[in-house]
Amino acid sequence: MSEPKLIILNDKQDLYVRAAEETAHIAGEAICTHGEFTFCLSGGSTPAGTYDLLATRFHLSVDWKEVQFFWGDERCVPPDHPESNYGMANRTMLSKLGLRPDQVHRMRGEEPPDKAAIAYEDELRKQFGLGAGEFPRFDLLMLGLGDNRHTASLFPGDPAIHETQRMVVAVEVDADPPKRLSITPPVINNAQIVMFLVSGQGKAAAVKDVLEGPRDPDKFPAQIVAPHNGEVIWILDKAAASLLSPR
Repeated sequence: MSEPKLIILNDKQDLYVRAAEETAHIAGEAICTHGEFTFCLSGGSTPAGTYDLLATRFHLSVDWKEVQFFWGDERCVPPDHPESNYGMANRTMLSKLGLRPDQVHRMRGEEPPDKAAIAYEDELRKQFGLGAGEFPRFDLLMLGLGDNRHTASLFPGDPAIHETQRMVVAVEVDADPPKRLSITPPVINNAQIVMFLVSGQGKAAAVKDVLEGPRDPDKFPAQIVAPHNGEVIWILDKAAASLLSPR
């Protein structure tokens, strides 16, 4: 695995723009190479700023009819709930792009969690044409970072951090809402490009622990991100990067 690529911007607004630029570039390469762009979305306020730009300023930079949208995690709430990751992406981006229904593959947070996890595995199998033991390969998988060092909905101490067979699991976490769905480490680590978006001084200690701390994924779950045959990009603002060693 190659070393993570770090891109450090002045502020949150610059981060949103750079992330949108990178996404549009990756989308163009994927569509040119194999006719579609598989984009796995993250929840959280930082991706929301990027999604809004993709749907407005960068609307003409991507051939949106060739994009397939997926999710890395979801809160177990209905899609119109304020906490829904799908709902946030729909408000900020999807509803503005004139998409066909078959382009949007949401996790069904309103279903019983275990049932919803199995259903999403089936959806991934179908969309990627997967055989037994195979995992989807997203062109771009976007992730955030919690101040407790979690990513997707893989929280410190959760057994899902060590999952090797399942693609999607139901988890119960120390956050509100507690019931969630999450993709698993083998799915994350099969992606072509993983992009972390992290902003704010409140995330600086978490960024330092994940990138420079001792290896301890049970304590720092985001350390599990290490694609076998892919690239990791961290897009940070100066505040989030402020505790990193000079490089």
